[in-house]
Amino acid sequence: MKYFIVLVLVIHCIGCTQPVIKAGPAVQIDNMPGQCPYLTKDENGNTAISWVRMINDSTSAFCYAISKDGRSFGAPVVIPGSGNIQPHGENLPKIIFKPSHEIIALWGAANPNPKNKYSGLIFYVQSFDEGKSWTAPKTLVTDTASYDQRYYDIALLPNGEAGIIWLDNRKTVTKEGSGLYFATTNGKNGFENARLISQPCCQCCRTDLFVDKKENVHVLYRGIIQDSIRDMVHIVSTNKGQSFSAPERISNDNWVISGCPHTGPALTENADGLHFAWFTGGKKHGCFYTRSTDNGATFIMQDSVSAAGSHPQLTSLTNGNVVIVWDESMTIGNKPGKKIGIQVRNKEGRSELRTYLTDDNTLASYPVLSPLNEHTSIVAYTAKSGDKPFVSYQLVDIK
Repeated sequence: MKYFIVLVLVIHCIGCTQPVIKAGPAVQIDNMPGQCPYLTKDENGNTAISWVRMINDSTSAFCYAISKDGRSFGAPVVIPGSGNIQPHGENLPKIIFKPSHEIIALWGAANPNPKNKYSGLIFYVQSFDEGKSWTAPKTLVTDTASYDQRYYDIALLPNGEAGIIWLDNRKTVTKEGSGLYFATTNGKNGFENARLISQPCCQCCRTDLFVDKKENVHVLYRGIIQDSIRDMVHIVSTNKGQSFSAPERISNDNWVISGCPHTGPALTENADGLHFAWFTGGKKHGCFYTRSTDNGATFIMQDSVSAAGSHPQLTSLTNGNVVIVWDESMTIGNKPGKKIGIQVRNKEGRSELRTYLTDDNTLASYPVLSPLNEHTSIVAYTAKSGDKPFVSYQLVDIK
């Protein structure tokens, strides 16, 4: 009899380790149409969300709001001078909060020209009084040889300054693709010291800039390899951005495509190493996951997340769990649609649970997420209501 009791207890304990996802209701961030949500933290650790408010069919504005309790957001702050913003789910407008209490808001604007009708410029403004007033917008790049700057990412650096990477038409090789540039802020002077750190890169996939707890600066992007392969590439700086390692593919997908997939990679870390998510359309298709325990020298445990998924994002919770979100193509009747998927992986990267946050009746895309505590994340995305997009968010508990 005692053996039976022990067996039951063991089975019960094993069952207790399996996570359960409990998603709260979707909350619309704004009563006006909008898109392009982005999540980050302010200098006090509060969650900040930014998005593009669509005032009418021809006018948009960049907004952000702060959550003090992790569950609801304060009144939106409209960033002046952002009327030329061009909403794009891969070229997300973003906001960053420096420890000095400076706020920097960045967005992309169209810059069509005879060399590239899809070209764009990056603009930014700064606030030194908690968003009450802002500097005049200025371009990220002043070099007149640069007419295309897009698909950027930002991160706080170990010294409290902000770093940025972006794809630029300037490169030193004649091969197809873009150059990858890196710059940093210098006090209140804005971004300076722009330099080329890799080439050639796929021209239209978002990039990822990530600083780990050991102060290594990681860059993830879609490279162009052997003139035709467009796979995800990782480089790292162990000297705080002064120089970067040679590119290494995170997975040898060997995806040959003459075009731009418009779906970039994502990166996070926990105590067990670096964790990556990306999309490929090679022999393997969809969203995938891999990890590295040696700072990106090798990559292990490549695993499918969703065969129909794209635009993955991921984060790690304080308990080590890795959470991945993506948008997934589907068909409703004869109409194409998208819904938001979510997957939980344990600290070693093994998949434990996979489900959906939105149903088949909600057309939702471009999810982003940010951790709130040991068990909870906030997930935001763009969802259609009628013929208009709106930004919604959900709190997701994983226990």
